[in-house]
Amino acid sequence: MMNWSTDKAPVVVTVPERAGLLEDLRARFETQAGFSVATLNLDHVVKLGRDPLFQAAYARHTHVTADGNPIVWLCRLAGQRDVALIPGSELIEPVAALAAETGTKVALFGATDASLSEAAEALEAKHPGLRVVLRLAPPMGFDPDGPGADEAIRAIGESGAGLVFLALGAPKQERFAARAQETLPQAGFLSIGAGLDFISGAQKRAPKWLRAIAGEWIWRMLSNPRRLAARYGACILAMPGLTLRALRAKQ
Repeated sequence: MMNWSTDKAPVVVTVPERAGLLEDLRARFETQAGFSVATLNLDHVVKLGRDPLFQAAYARHTHVTADGNPIVWLCRLAGQRDVALIPGSELIEPVAALAAETGTKVALFGATDASLSEAAEALEAKHPGLRVVLRLAPPMGFDPDGPGADEAIRAIGESGAGLVFLALGAPKQERFAARAQETLPQAGFLSIGAGLDFISGAQKRAPKWLRAIAGEWIWRMLSNPRRLAARYGACILAMPGLTLRALRAKQ
């Protein structure tokens, strides 16, 4: 099994396929047993090598999926052939459906007030019975270890939410999830990056045909090259070394 960290806190893909993940999350909703789901992509792998706090937070998650074709390919190269692609943005709808079916209240944390309002309305309309009880748009510079995070954890607890969609971006959402779950062990935290903006329409996701050929990263980079070119450049540079690590892991 491929260990994506380089330190003492191991980070591995623990959820190979979506059906098993959803079955487990349903059981956790029904028993009010909390969870934290991280969706691993190549950018996260690069950050894991640079950020010990991110690495430690990731290692404390209950579930880690492969969110990105390079992760799937490298896992299979390392001998973990049952790993399938499970993007965080594609988990929002089925997990929201589970929340509606089990009467689990939902909180949305991240993005902007306008995007959260649109996303909440869209989710409630699509999933009858779903209750979005809290919407939190953090200020610029939100610190997942600061007083603002303490206030957010308190608000989530008071709302009674059993599911929190985190759209803070990495590494903030994963660090917040790991910390919040210690205080709110009955709640589930799902990190989804830009997922709420896709639902609200604030951002447009790549067409299905481009996703099918593993080209979504090109779409995202062209949508904001100033911010994302360096990120994807670092990912490309990391691939040769990760490929060698995957081959060694298979041995």
